[in-house]
Amino acid sequence: MNDELTPNDSASRRPLLLLLASGLLWLVASGCLGIIASYQLHDPEFLSGFAPATFGRVNTLAETSFVYGWLANAGLALALWVLGRLSGEPLRAQNWAVAGATLWNIAVAVALVGVATGDATGFELLGLPSYVQLVMFFSYGAIAVSGLLAWSGRLRRVSHASHWYAVAALFVFPWILSVAHVALFAAPVRGVLQAVVAGWYARSAWTLWLAPLALSVAYYVVPKATGRVLPSYRCAAPGFWCLMVLGGLTGGRHLVGGPVPAWIPSVAVVSCVLLLVHTLAVALNLRVAFSGKAAALRFISFGTSAYIIGAAADAATSFRGVAALTQFTLADEAQRQVALYAALSTILFGGVYYALPLITGRAWFSARLILVHMALAFTGIILLVGSLCLSALAQGRGLLDPQVPFAEIFQHARPWLLTATFARAALLLGNTAFLANFLLTLSPAPETPRPVSYTPPPALEAPGP
Repeated sequence: MNDELTPNDSASRRPLLLLLASGLLWLVASGCLGIIASYQLHDPEFLSGFAPATFGRVNTLAETSFVYGWLANAGLALALWVLGRLSGEPLRAQNWAVAGATLWNIAVAVALVGVATGDATGFELLGLPSYVQLVMFFSYGAIAVSGLLAWSGRLRRVSHASHWYAVAALFVFPWILSVAHVALFAAPVRGVLQAVVAGWYARSAWTLWLAPLALSVAYYVVPKATGRVLPSYRCAAPGFWCLMVLGGLTGGRHLVGGPVPAWIPSVAVVSCVLLLVHTLAVALNLRVAFSGKAAALRFISFGTSAYIIGAAADAATSFRGVAALTQFTLADEAQRQVALYAALSTILFGGVYYALPLITGRAWFSARLILVHMALAFTGIILLVGSLCLSALAQGRGLLDPQVPFAEIFQHARPWLLTATFARAALLLGNTAFLANFLLTLSPAPETPRPVSYTPPPALEAPGP
């Protein structure tokens, strides 16, 4: 590791550790909920008599806790850490960040209770009940204040790629959330416009908010951990602006063949293809991570590979000919897992493994637990995505043949759905090991008992006359 602990790290640890600890707890909770939802796909009767545990609600609970619990908390913590390190000073407005993080996680918990009791909205990545969205808007703003002050008050006026992505993410989320809240809940649009707005929010949340949070970490950690300059840094700026301009325009890719104006999915298809320019820039710059042996670099290189594969699959499946086979199947779920878990989550894993020793001044408690987490995470992700793709292929072929009954389609997909459940169990075990290692690293080290030396008492003497 070519980075060194600075006094600024320890001075900024309070909001960072709060966000990271909260995120890891939500990660394990989302894994438990995800197993239940996955099991219900091949056994619909499981917990069907208990309304809060039905598939629709549990799936939304798992998605919400993963995106707004794990990805948001960990992404914000690492983005603040990167901005603070690049500023050369401790984070300012830390009380704002702590208050915002506390309120954010309370809002996530309230949202989960609302979803469990039937208040889910039904929109992808926006299953949050409307009454918590404004709370999340203001709490996110409170957290962002610390990062924006670090960016605007940096000692060196030079900006880096990590700056661009982190600051963009801090600005974008309040914007897309407020627009979606107004258009879908406060003054709701009607008809198919709701599907257009919901698709725009889901894609913008991925391309303009979550992906920049992860990329800000990758662009900082990779050159620091490898000790090498990024080889194609001149491509970073065009790649960034390509993502910012085109990311939100891909929202109509799931509306191919739907009752919307034809230009909306057409623009989305073209935007998905043009976004490969951004993906190429990321690949050219972060390819040096593949030469690293440290755990942080292995996670980031795996996430970068998934980011590239996901972008290529996203462009390919947006075409109408391919969409005819993949629409209404689990192919969308497979792509979502590639984007959110295989790409973003693993990059954030690498960021946490790199940042925590610098924030706390302590090495990770157990190198063995790191290897266990890595093995289970990589194996679980590959099994999960592969089984979902094979299940989608079986579904797509069956749906295109009117002679095949739906029950037979389900039987063809059922073995792969069972494999996906085992994959989620492996991911949960790996994340539990990650959480345990995190907590043990933060726990105070036991004091080493001092050796007891025996000193013989002085000789007894009779008192003098």
